[in-house]
Amino acid sequence: MTIRLAILFFCILFNTSVFSENTNSPTHHLPDGTYSNTNGIPYESSFKKLLKWSWERRSKELDTYKFEITKPNFEEIYKNENIAITWIGHETFLYQNKELNILTDPHFTERASPFAFAGPKRYTAPGMSIDDLPDIDVVTISHSHYDHLDYKSVKLLSNKFENIIFLVPLGLKEWFEGKGILNVREFDWWETTRVKNTEITFAPVQHWSARGLFDRNETLWGAWHFKNYFHSFIHLGDTGYSEDFKEIRARLGKVDLAAIPIGAYEPRWIMKVSHMNPEEAVKSFLDLEANKAIGMNWGTFRLTDEPATEPLKRLTEATKKFGVSNEVFFTVKHGQTYLDD
Repeated sequence: MTIRLAILFFCILFNTSVFSENTNSPTHHLPDGTYSNTNGIPYESSFKKLLKWSWERRSKELDTYKFEITKPNFEEIYKNENIAITWIGHETFLYQNKELNILTDPHFTERASPFAFAGPKRYTAPGMSIDDLPDIDVVTISHSHYDHLDYKSVKLLSNKFENIIFLVPLGLKEWFEGKGILNVREFDWWETTRVKNTEITFAPVQHWSARGLFDRNETLWGAWHFKNYFHSFIHLGDTGYSEDFKEIRARLGKVDLAAIPIGAYEPRWIMKVSHMNPEEAVKSFLDLEANKAIGMNWGTFRLTDEPATEPLKRLTEATKKFGVSNEVFFTVKHGQTYLDD
């Protein structure tokens, strides 16, 4: 990839940023129609930082690793009689709560990129194919970045499942409808919907959005919280460490299981605001007061500069440091089905 193309790509995927001063807007809805984080400060680009990062990366060997892929527990998946969650890769999970089949941030294709010929390439295959999925009731999208909102994946899902519902942040419904995907509901933070007996709430986290060079923060970002008679679960999406987790706990209560990102965190001088490292991930788990957590956002795409296996090692160190059992905050293999009893 040429330096020019690399800069263009990283502009779109990360739009590396610094905070700007904005004391006149008390909410996350800004006067220009864009959104900020809960502290009222929008995440704005720093092209100088992006150039510095791109220049530093040009001589680095960004490693990958052959992570094990295991076969999903299709018997459990197809009967949906227990609480089951299957990690498909990155931040894509099949979450089943005895009444709904829910898919988070579905990504089944080769690249997390606006380009078919360049950009981060998947180095670990999806743990399931779209053809292997049970009937999907609900798809949630955490934000608009290409590793979370993949056009081919959502289009294939829309075509395959007639009654599927897409739940998206504010500003993204128009994008979906423009692609011919019509069964879409759009949410601001703390808005809730009910599908069957499952209450689904969109909650704030610290991040940002963009799909191009000139649409930064024009759509919202956040976490999805699910609760029914049997189980509660939160999928945090991408997020930096913030006070939002304590507020989520205060408003929505403890959850049985949390999916928490543990990767895509180096270099910290760019990533700290919008991506947690494993130590911060464990702190977020404690803030949420979740019963258990699964680490996500590792081992699938080469997006940032930490070694591919480092998030797993640092998570082990962080859980030990904070006195959290590795049976309570853990990772699973690509394709593995975990039963939360």
